[in-house]
Amino acid sequence: MTAPAIKPYQALALQAACYAVNRCATVEETRERMMANIERIHRQVLGSKGFIGPDLKLVVAPEYFLTSYPLGETLPSWAAKAAIAPDGPEYARLGDMCRDACIYFSGNVYETDPHFPGLYFQCSFVIDDKGQTILRYRRLVSMFAPTPHDLWDRYLEIYGLDGVFPVADTPLGRLACIASEEILYPEIARSLALRGAEVFLHSSSEVCSPRLTPKDVGKRARAYENCAWLISANSGGIRDSDMPENSADGMSKIVDYLGEVRVEAGMGESMVANFSIDIEALRRARKKPGMGNVLARQRLELFAATYAGSIYPANNMLDADGKPTVPDRAHFMAMQKQSIGNLVAHGVLSGD
Repeated sequence: MTAPAIKPYQALALQAACYAVNRCATVEETRERMMANIERIHRQVLGSKGFIGPDLKLVVAPEYFLTSYPLGETLPSWAAKAAIAPDGPEYARLGDMCRDACIYFSGNVYETDPHFPGLYFQCSFVIDDKGQTILRYRRLVSMFAPTPHDLWDRYLEIYGLDGVFPVADTPLGRLACIASEEILYPEIARSLALRGAEVFLHSSSEVCSPRLTPKDVGKRARAYENCAWLISANSGGIRDSDMPENSADGMSKIVDYLGEVRVEAGMGESMVANFSIDIEALRRARKKPGMGNVLARQRLELFAATYAGSIYPANNMLDADGKPTVPDRAHFMAMQKQSIGNLVAHGVLSGD
């Protein structure tokens, strides 16, 4: 039986200011600010929908919309202070917003996991218009935060590979999340596309520049090479932080499956980056033979041996018995130094 066609709908890369929780003195104060941040996003979503129209169905928020990022806190202290539980009140409040606004909502938060006490993951999520969390993606490549790869064997045992690369089949198309600088890693987007992803939801917090940045090039490339829509929401500045607040501000955008930027915001809080998403046009393009159908021209066997080796060691946060450990922050730099050593050993880098 043929599935009904998906009508074009409006999507919004909501460019919102991020209010940091680092200066909050207590966990209680932190949680109050997080709820206030959600309330502010709720009002902005409703205001944006009132202007854009009732066909606004999908909203993507910036990477740090709930808390900003840790500044020197240990892993356990940030987990206790600013990471939310998968069944916590913050998700419930976001679900209320989605029901109220009749939207699907994607964002990125720090999240705890009862299987890995004392740690947290950076989690991109999708909540549907009924208020249910239908997708949870944990960031796989991070410089200073735990990832599923650091706990690989145990994580796979619990969640399986589909839990590492989740794709949600929805009335808005097949949705998948890419977190922040992961837009620079083509393997992540390709893994999601090969699981059927049609719309990449990219929560980011990055520099704004009049010149093309590496991430901005990556957005166009990931959309084109996977024949996918990409909705990328950047922060509209990070406030109450020691970093100059407009360092991460601007350029939220929507990129179509041809790699064309269809709409882009300037700096500051903005709902400018909204555009009509046509899933059926994408599906026709994916099924059309021709040189431009890059996704259909993949020859994956060619690359299997190249990717079989290890550069960044998996399981580096599991002990000899396979149990999770909680390292200090010096661990992350030590692991990158080890990875550079592995690149030398593999002959990728000169040993001089």
